[in-house]
Amino acid sequence: MPADVVIASAARTPIATAYKGSLIGVDAFALAEVAMGAAVKRSGIPADQFEDIGFGESMQGGGNIGRNVAVRLGLANVPGVAMQRWCASGMAGVQWIAASIASGMIDCGIGGGTESMSTAPASSKPGPDGMPAPWLSPGNEETPEAPPFNMALTVGDNTARLANVTRERADEWAFRSHQRAVQAIDEGRFDNEIVPVTLPDGGEFTTDEHPRRTSTLEKMASLPLLLDGMEGAVTTAGNASGLNDGAAALVLCSRDFAETHGLTPLAVIRGWGSAAIPPEQTGLGPIHALPKALDKAGVSAADIDSFEINEAFATVPVAAVDALGLDEDKVNVNGSGCSLGHPIGCTGARMIVTMVNELERIDGRFGAVAMCAAGGMGSATVIERV
Repeated sequence: MPADVVIASAARTPIATAYKGSLIGVDAFALAEVAMGAAVKRSGIPADQFEDIGFGESMQGGGNIGRNVAVRLGLANVPGVAMQRWCASGMAGVQWIAASIASGMIDCGIGGGTESMSTAPASSKPGPDGMPAPWLSPGNEETPEAPPFNMALTVGDNTARLANVTRERADEWAFRSHQRAVQAIDEGRFDNEIVPVTLPDGGEFTTDEHPRRTSTLEKMASLPLLLDGMEGAVTTAGNASGLNDGAAALVLCSRDFAETHGLTPLAVIRGWGSAAIPPEQTGLGPIHALPKALDKAGVSAADIDSFEINEAFATVPVAAVDALGLDEDKVNVNGSGCSLGHPIGCTGARMIVTMVNELERIDGRFGAVAMCAAGGMGSATVIERV
C-alpha cells in the first residue's frame, strides 16, 4: 500500500446471545458507543485529530450509526459513513478507513461495526393486497438455489454440497469451536480486547456468553437438520452461527501520524480483498477473498501464523481449509461464529480486534481474517504485528 496504516487501538464489547441474553435491553447505538469510546480512549489521540469514521451495521434500518455515536462521544467534528456489506460490514468499515489513510486523504480515523439483533427494527412494505407486510432488504434476488432469507440452504447446505463437507465434519468443527472458545475465555485471552457494557439495571456484562460449556459431540450429532428431507443437508442449529449482539472498533492512523504523536502501534494492516460469486456459492466467499488479501499483502498462506474464518456455518471454514490447504491447528483457535456468535455488522471488525490480541499472545507476525457475506460475497484482511 502507498502508506503504512497502523492499528493504534482496538476494543470490543462482549458478545451476547440475542433475544434472551444479557444485552436484550441495549441497542446497537449504545453498543457502538461503548466499543468506539473505548478504542478512542485507549488510543490517547485528541478528539480534534480524528478525521472520519466508517462503521458497519446490517440490521438497524439504515441511517449512520457511526456519525450518531461520534456526536455522543464528543467527536462532533468527525464525519462518518455507514457501511453495509452484510456479514462483512464491520470489516468494510475498517478497510474503508484504511484506504482513506493509505491514499493520503486522511491521517486518522475509526473503523468498526455494531449489531443488536435483539433490538433490530422491523420494516414493512405494501403486500399484494396493498396492506403493510413484513419486509427485509434481500441480499440477492430470490431463486430456488439461493433464497435470501434461508441461509441454512444458501450458505450452510450449499457449501456442504459444493465442497463435499459431511455432517460429521461440520459437527466436529462446531464442537471444537465451542471447546476452543471456552478455553480462550477461561485463560483470559479476550481480557485485553473486551470492554464491559453497563446494563440498564446497573450491572456489568463482561464475558462472551454464547459458547456452550456443556456441549458434546453426541449432542451435536443428535440435533435435527434445519432442512430435514433435503438431499445432502448437513446444517443444524449446532453447526450454524448464533444470533447475537455486540460491537467492535479500531483506531487507525498513518505510521507518520503515530510517530508524530508518540503512539505505539499494535499492528499494521498489510492488505485486504473482497470477492463476488453467484449467491448460491456464498459460503465459498473466503476461498476467493483470502488469496486476494494475501496477494495484496505480499505474503503467502504459509506466512500466516493465525487465521480466523468466520463460522457463519461450520461448513464455511471446513470448505476453505480444504480448498486452500490450510493447517486446521492455525484456524479459529479461539472459536468463531458457531461459538462466540455472529453479530452480523460487528463480526468483521471483531475478528480483526481479536486477531491483534492473538498475534500478541502467540508472539506471531501475520494474521488473516476472512468471511463470507450475503448475496454471494467474501472479504478478507491481513495484518502484521509490530
